[in-house]
Amino acid sequence: MSEVVILSGSPSKDSRSETVLKHLGGLLERKGISVTHISVRDVPKDDLFEGRFDSPAIAEISALIHQSRGIIVGSPVYKAAYSGVLKALIDLLPQDVLQATPVLPLMTGGSSAHLLALEYTLKPLLANLKGQNLKGIYLVDSQIDKTNPHEPIIEAQVEQRLKKQLDYFLEIIERQPVTSA
Repeated sequence: MSEVVILSGSPSKDSRSETVLKHLGGLLERKGISVTHISVRDVPKDDLFEGRFDSPAIAEISALIHQSRGIIVGSPVYKAAYSGVLKALIDLLPQDVLQATPVLPLMTGGSSAHLLALEYTLKPLLANLKGQNLKGIYLVDSQIDKTNPHEPIIEAQVEQRLKKQLDYFLEIIERQPVTSA
């Protein structure tokens, strides 16, 4: 199977969102799927701050996303939305970078009060980039043990829900026609 790109919008390398995204990447790799993990922290700060659409880093990220068969995009909730640094990166990507690509959105937040941030902020942003949004995953911080990267999901039911969404994501990818880049 072709590559899946995981895009982390967390400005912190030790965040719960980052931990869950790495966990999903590990689950995919155990299924024999090639995964590329991209973090907003990997992008030169000047490129983001100065809006350098033509930077080599942005071109490379765009190419990786465009050539992938599926994308997982994750962010912590900040002020009832995705992270600003994720938005800064997405603003630099081509308008149709996700054209017909299955996208699994994921958000983490301090409480279930922020659950709708997934529906009202992240999913519309990804749809605007022409992505094929799936249901998505929202996790409350208390469901994640970021000190245990091998088994970060505390509750078995939540882990089962996470794996179910990941399996559905893979089903959608398998149904996509394979195109040569």
